[in-house]
Amino acid sequence: MDHVVVVGAGLAGVRSIEALRAHGFAGRITLIGEEPHRPYDRPPLSKAVLLGETDSTVVDSDLDALDVRLCLGTAAKGLRDGVLETTEGELEYDGLVIATGAAPIRLRGEGHQHVLRTIDDALALRSILVPGARVAVVGAGWIGAEVATAAAKAGCAVTVVEAGETPLFSALGGEVGRHTSLWYGEAGVELRLGAVVGSVDPDGLTLMSGDRIEADAVVTGIGVRPAVEWLKGSAVALDNGVLADEHLRTSLPNVVAVGDCANWWSRRYGRRLRVEHWDTALGAPDTAAVTLLGEEAVYDPVPYFWSEQFGRMVQFAGHQGAAARLLLRGDPGADAKWAACWLTADDRLAAILTVDRPRDLVQGRRAVESGRRLDPARLADPMVTLRDCIMA
Repeated sequence: MDHVVVVGAGLAGVRSIEALRAHGFAGRITLIGEEPHRPYDRPPLSKAVLLGETDSTVVDSDLDALDVRLCLGTAAKGLRDGVLETTEGELEYDGLVIATGAAPIRLRGEGHQHVLRTIDDALALRSILVPGARVAVVGAGWIGAEVATAAAKAGCAVTVVEAGETPLFSALGGEVGRHTSLWYGEAGVELRLGAVVGSVDPDGLTLMSGDRIEADAVVTGIGVRPAVEWLKGSAVALDNGVLADEHLRTSLPNVVAVGDCANWWSRRYGRRLRVEHWDTALGAPDTAAVTLLGEEAVYDPVPYFWSEQFGRMVQFAGHQGAAARLLLRGDPGADAKWAACWLTADDRLAAILTVDRPRDLVQGRRAVESGRRLDPARLADPMVTLRDCIMA
């Protein structure tokens, strides 16, 4: 293998290059990036950038030392076996890494709507977060909560509109999501649940109920779709992203997929997973690089992510799909620090959410990885360390 092309200049793309070099690949590497910016990290966009704490989140990686040809402002258009079609012409490859990420979903309507996916998005949004500005945020998920946090801190009048019955309903379910509702009121944010947006208008939102929400700016945070349109018609199988096996191989030889766009098979959970979080972009590239170089590696992590909301650190590890019941550590209504544990029918930890309980997160993630049984009675006591709940 002489030439590897990496499509997508985000964290997953850069880490793929580092992994290739770390595993001894000495051939040519070309990195294709649709944006004009050097590779940067995305999690700080909704945190440090929106809060005005930084203007740059460039990934700390020396691409010159890695001997990479960097092609910025170049988009992938199509793929044939051994040939990548781009806006700047065709590029032959021996190995290909697909790391094109995902694109925000937008609502219908003639009004302007901000999204938060790129550094340009973050800087444009920050410029309108001024005291007294009326900001309507659509979606009380991870991104919506973080945008609302920054807007409220900037002194804006913030209204969050959520179609579900609680914040984070689709991610965590109603029982856990309900406990986060109080955070909005405490921060001075108006939260409207069960409210479906009909259209984004020049002066705000029109809900399906006919109600109007006037706003100087609308931010849409209702999710993303894998950025794989350019692969339609190719030999790469698609279904909610790029289909990949546990080695991150796609259906086209010598092509692997990583990051937000990869829908890979998990041995641990016995199903496909597509995880849109930083930890996946950080960890998957090593497996992809090893696979591309013809060696054996399996990608099967315990999914992990975090969010900073209204002064709280919220962390999650695992996958609730196999859970039979929910158990709380602490009282979310009375305790500032608490955790939610999803248990299987035989009392193994499937997933854990922690609010300002970092030790629970670390120990819980290990418990998910080990698959060992826990004592539910001890687990329900927040004074007992989680590792001491593991049964012999």
